[in-house]
Amino acid sequence: MRSIDVAERRARLARRHRLTPACRTDDVAEIVRSLVVLHATDPATAYLSVGARSLTAEPAHVEKALYDDRTLLRLLAMRRTMFIAPVELLPILQASCADALAEKQRRTYGRFIEQAGVVDGDVRAWLADVEDETHKALLARGAATGAQLSKDVPRLRTQVNTAPDKAYSRPNSITTWVLVILGVEGRIVRGRPNGSWTSSQYTWSPIETWLPQGVATMPADAARAELVRQWLYAFGPAPVTDIKWWTGWTLTEVRKALAQLDVVEVDLDGSAGLLLADDQEPTPESEPWAALLPALDPTPMGWQSRDWYLGPHTPMLFDRSGNVGPTIWWEGRIVGGWAQRKDGEIVYRLLEDIGSEAESLIEAEAARISTWYGEVRAIPRFRTPLERELTA
Repeated sequence: MRSIDVAERRARLARRHRLTPACRTDDVAEIVRSLVVLHATDPATAYLSVGARSLTAEPAHVEKALYDDRTLLRLLAMRRTMFIAPVELLPILQASCADALAEKQRRTYGRFIEQAGVVDGDVRAWLADVEDETHKALLARGAATGAQLSKDVPRLRTQVNTAPDKAYSRPNSITTWVLVILGVEGRIVRGRPNGSWTSSQYTWSPIETWLPQGVATMPADAARAELVRQWLYAFGPAPVTDIKWWTGWTLTEVRKALAQLDVVEVDLDGSAGLLLADDQEPTPESEPWAALLPALDPTPMGWQSRDWYLGPHTPMLFDRSGNVGPTIWWEGRIVGGWAQRKDGEIVYRLLEDIGSEAESLIEAEAARISTWYGEVRAIPRFRTPLERELTA
């Protein structure tokens, strides 16, 4: 059995995730492919993730890839999380994750509507009819906000209280529910934000105007196998539990996907991990490197078992829900955290003594991030203890 120690895992991470200066690129879509997908729950994350791995790219380059070239697309997928993915990955994400998610969301929202008693008859059929009417309205407009669509489709303004027995609960319209279902079904897409690249308010467009051929269909089993293959290349070696966590699938689904791949078991300092059979060549150490990665960056969020790169820093750098804040990396491990203050200053704190050479490289990365932000100010959606301290 091949043994892969922590040093080699960190070396693989550095190269595969384009964190060393030699591996960085200004090709935005290629950066995303290197990580499979980018996290996009917090809109600023994807932009800052690209900035950390590029040479001279700017936020406008990410916007161009998303909204002009349309080589990338924002969607809900694994673990009902928002991601930005290369368009060629869409059939895989649709079949492996989004189709099941659409059915789950439809059942959940349908149950709320039924419990509220606002619909006579078959709730599922009623909801499907509202979806179709909303899609047609969006086709007629070409692009629209949820508020604009609710004017065209009066039933979108149907009010539902999901927890009427709770004092804090209030009725809300079903507009967002319907748009979520249409989005995960691949019938509509999120377009440009209504504001800067940190905004989470988007216009919607029908898939027909973005991808005239729509999203190609494929068998779910084949899609799951291909997604795991891409993940193992970017994040392997790793234990099966990490694959299960990242995908959000059942253990049975993960094992069925792995059975379609040629994988080998490797020793990860005493625990078992998996690696693609044709990807076992040793990874040489890279030149010294440092990086400032944003909150929810796909690298720290790529594994559930994180001791080999996180060490004892979880309490300061993660919130109570398991979301990582902005992190400082030195040669494959997390050594501190950073934040942007209200005046735009980038501040950071090292949690380990890493020497003057490392500190110089980190200072240079902080300056790069400051330039990337420009006049934009962005508070992470999920705030961690260290990020709060640094901005107090």
